[in-house]
Amino acid sequence: MGKRGSRLTDIDLPFSIDRLRTRGFSFGIDRQRTRHRLAALAVSLLVGLVVTWLAVDLFPYHTVNDDEGVYLTQAAMLLEGKLFLYPGALAEAVRPWFFIVQETASAPGGVQLYSKYSPAVPALFALGLAVGLPNLVLGGVAAVTAALVYILTADIFDRQTGIVAAGLLGLSPLFLLTSATFLAYAPTTMLNLGFAVCYVRAARRDSSGYAVVAGTLIGFALFARPYTALLFALPFIGHSLWALATAQRVGTGWAVFRRYVAIALPGLAFVGLTLAYNAIVTGDPLTFPYIAFAPHDGIGFGRREILGYDITYTPAIGVETAIEALDMLTTRWGPMGWFGTIAALVGVGLTVSRWWGHATGRNRRGSDRRRHHGLGGRDRAFVELSDDALAAVVAGVFGSVFLGNVYFWGTHNGLRNGLIDLLGPFYHFDALVPLVVFGAAGLVGCFRISTRFAHRRFSASEARGVVFSVVLISALVAGGVTLDAVDDPYDENHLRTENLASTYEPLIEAGFEDPPLTPSVPSTGGDTGVGGANDSKALVFHPDPYGDWSAHPFQTLRNDPGFDGPVVYAIDDGAEQDFTVLDATNRTPYRFTYRGSWTGAEDPVEPELTRLDVLSGERVGATTTLGAPDGSNTVSVRAETEEGYARYDAPMRENLTVDWAMTPDGVFVTNFPNAAGPDRVPIPNGTSEVHLVVTYVGDFGETVTYRQTASVERSGGVIRVIWPPETRVCRLTTDCGTEGQWVGPDGDYLPGVSVEMNATVTNGSSERVTDVTRSAA
Repeated sequence: MGKRGSRLTDIDLPFSIDRLRTRGFSFGIDRQRTRHRLAALAVSLLVGLVVTWLAVDLFPYHTVNDDEGVYLTQAAMLLEGKLFLYPGALAEAVRPWFFIVQETASAPGGVQLYSKYSPAVPALFALGLAVGLPNLVLGGVAAVTAALVYILTADIFDRQTGIVAAGLLGLSPLFLLTSATFLAYAPTTMLNLGFAVCYVRAARRDSSGYAVVAGTLIGFALFARPYTALLFALPFIGHSLWALATAQRVGTGWAVFRRYVAIALPGLAFVGLTLAYNAIVTGDPLTFPYIAFAPHDGIGFGRREILGYDITYTPAIGVETAIEALDMLTTRWGPMGWFGTIAALVGVGLTVSRWWGHATGRNRRGSDRRRHHGLGGRDRAFVELSDDALAAVVAGVFGSVFLGNVYFWGTHNGLRNGLIDLLGPFYHFDALVPLVVFGAAGLVGCFRISTRFAHRRFSASEARGVVFSVVLISALVAGGVTLDAVDDPYDENHLRTENLASTYEPLIEAGFEDPPLTPSVPSTGGDTGVGGANDSKALVFHPDPYGDWSAHPFQTLRNDPGFDGPVVYAIDDGAEQDFTVLDATNRTPYRFTYRGSWTGAEDPVEPELTRLDVLSGERVGATTTLGAPDGSNTVSVRAETEEGYARYDAPMRENLTVDWAMTPDGVFVTNFPNAAGPDRVPIPNGTSEVHLVVTYVGDFGETVTYRQTASVERSGGVIRVIWPPETRVCRLTTDCGTEGQWVGPDGDYLPGVSVEMNATVTNGSSERVTDVTRSAA
């Protein structure tokens, strides 16, 4: 009763007013943190959606960097549990770009193929292939990368700056275009960033769990792109050595050493995995596949060579190349072009100013931040990873990437072949991280300084107007610079996509990837085919303007890892290989070709897909009707093989019909008299090519030559012919490349040019005849 009059503040309550205030403040902080996280999530998802859209809309047929096809082929192989391709007799006709041929008695058919690249990144792409949505992997990698940039930037500065940094990443032409491709650069950067974030968590929380994850991620990155991961990790390695030395000096060395061992062990495990993979595919743990492919391709100065291109790579060339790449990144390909680079320089300046304030004691704000972390809550004897130290480490990434790439000739080669002009300096992709981190710091810092200045000089309403005007003008300038930076590469890549779309049009219309086939010319039946050819599966011969490679440059035309899909794509490379492929596949054959010069899809070509037949019998007779080009006044006809030729007298007509025949005894023209050479030009035993050459001559000596080339096989008393022959219309020469390819009546030719042809097969005394017509008027 005596205490009834006591004050409320004297009652022993389970909580105090101060604790209520503290909890209320905590609730406010939690709400603010949630808002920041949601904003960062929204920005990251938006970045991922933009990258996915670019992959779908800008690169539906991939870029002209044909390495995409290599990674996707490997991804498909991994889904089937394969590290090797086993093409058997098809090896030379289906060898994918950047695959090594390895002859081994233990492999089916005695040969196996493996890629020059590690399977690490293809394993990520395989996740998308498994569900039929590979482009979502690209968007997912971009979104995760943006989220990791937010976290890392927030660890150095604050969450608002982190959100801006994630947004800046989405304003980087290099990030957007390269992330929208099936290449290893963006996934490796994602792994490197994951390592960085976990490294920070491990140091600031003294967490062995984060340390293990950090080591696993950098190990995975090392497996994917060893040199790229090493350059990114070098500043962190430098920091860890400093931390270990300092910890040893102050008496906490064992605790810190144990954590860094937790980082190192998973990394070393992946190094062991890399060496084991090398041993499996190359036979030597120290020989990387890319070195097995091109022994002089790699890091270092001296002679560098790949696929016929070689150079003496000197430090001077390396420095010159690095300066050019630096100019490209900081003025065009980085976040907001040159405007973002200026913002990053401002951010570095503000960060140095912050460090100086902390070091001199002039700025106490934030100076104690994260000075008490790890070791079970006990105070650390030294600040292992302060904000300023982490800023220095991230800034060091920029230097290590550029200095390290001076020692690698890849950028020089990429500038030479034009790929960097289209996709940016992708070997320096990791340098985007410090650019966006410090760029965001510069933008946010300038905004805050402007806000404080405006509120000191003007009233509240006037200050808001001033700040809004500054932000609006800055946004307009930044937007204009960004659009200008992305405009040229976008247009150049879009032009190539349009040309690729028109190139692949006849293949898409044929519907090979979705049986049954819908060829424009129906099958003529088993009597003229390869004996029971499979009409539900196709074989497509394609040209090889870059050499004997499949999926290079036509990387959309990729084979299934087992070469058992609805279509097999094979290089059209002479009679012997063509017949080998036909006999080994037993599929319905087609020839894909084009009229024009292949210039990396920079210029359009006129494509054509032709249904083929293999005509087999004692005699294959052919009839070819050719239009006389305007201005012609004489004509000559020749039949040719590698054994010789015969010339025939032919009258000048508007439409000249040539009847010619191929038998085991030779090739000859039947409706014109022989003017020179044997009655029948011998056809060699085995496989070879037969040519019908018709040349028109004009008043001033100008010529137009029709050249028809048929692949033939002579065996005993039977001859096999791949029909129709390849036809080219050549100006001022009797033999030309794809520039003169006949692709049907809709092609761009001289006036008067036209081609019609058909063939008949004669077997036995019964003179059984089969007509096979491929005409074009």
